[in-house]
Amino acid sequence: MTCRVLDQLLEISKQHNATDLHICAGSRPLMRVNAKLEVIPGTSVLSAEEVAGIVGACLDPMHMDRLARNKVVDFSYSRSGFGRFRCNIYKQRGTYAIAVRMLPLKIPPFSSLGLPEEVLQFTKKTNGLVLMTGATGSGKSTTLASLLDIINQEYHYHILTIEDPVEYLHSHGKSLVTQREIGEDAVSFASALRSALRQDPDVIMVGEMRDQETISIALSAAETGHLVFSTLHTMGAVKTIDRVLDSFPTDQQNQIRSQLATVLQGIVSQVLLPRKDGNGLVAACEVMTATPAVRNLIREGKQYQISNIIQTGRDQGMCSLERSLAKLAAQGIVDEKIARIKALDVKLFEQYLALSKR
Repeated sequence: MTCRVLDQLLEISKQHNATDLHICAGSRPLMRVNAKLEVIPGTSVLSAEEVAGIVGACLDPMHMDRLARNKVVDFSYSRSGFGRFRCNIYKQRGTYAIAVRMLPLKIPPFSSLGLPEEVLQFTKKTNGLVLMTGATGSGKSTTLASLLDIINQEYHYHILTIEDPVEYLHSHGKSLVTQREIGEDAVSFASALRSALRQDPDVIMVGEMRDQETISIALSAAETGHLVFSTLHTMGAVKTIDRVLDSFPTDQQNQIRSQLATVLQGIVSQVLLPRKDGNGLVAACEVMTATPAVRNLIREGKQYQISNIIQTGRDQGMCSLERSLAKLAAQGIVDEKIARIKALDVKLFEQYLALSKR
């Protein structure tokens, strides 16, 4: 077994425009096409030994040691002229399994993502915190890479990314772009972010705010004049704000609430849906901008009222998820049933859908 086996599976997956590849003992290799798992044609059920052979061929001694200690390891894998991939190898039922996410060689232009123009407003900010949220596989990293690329081409900044692993490779444009990978270039998100403040960045992208320490340093960085982008696995502005606050002990939450109200610039929550014609995926999203009214609600602990402001805030650069979903459904781009499932407020979705069909 060599990495040649993985390469062959990746080639077939790319030919089918798959977004993910799954390799697991006792199963034929699977690929995710249009959000559904399909068996890779021409393959047979893999044994535990065959999967272990693929793992052994892909990992260097350092990553093998990390896998042995932590039972899971993340790394990026690339082949010149073919593609880049984000890989996660983990243990299940005593055997190895592999999940691979396909990454484009080139950063996709924002115009190709199908997101509302309101999202672009955050590339013009000079400080504060912008959060990109959504479930795993919702396109957060792609959107962030696209926004950073716009900043890179338009401004003379130092852009610093902290990722696990590095996904999209940025070349230097008008900006200097430095990219640090957890494990390779830094010990943890928190330590990398702490040292980033001494590296003269204008823009910092933190791949994920995983713990209280990282969130705290990110808030401080945004407070001291940096523009900070990061992600959270939440859906909707209200749940995202709750998640940030709940990461801290009760006696610290008033301070964090005040700090978040001051530095937050906006929250973008996105979800990917399969196109009705079966030709790939399309994004729907909620955009919240931190207006004075939003900041006051956060300070007062009334963030549950923010949804109402988003519904009526189109003139202030906001967009509700329900409106976005209803628009896609009304245009026949996505199935109504799937759009309804993804809505945070089903009744509101149905109201927008009825209005869109008029």
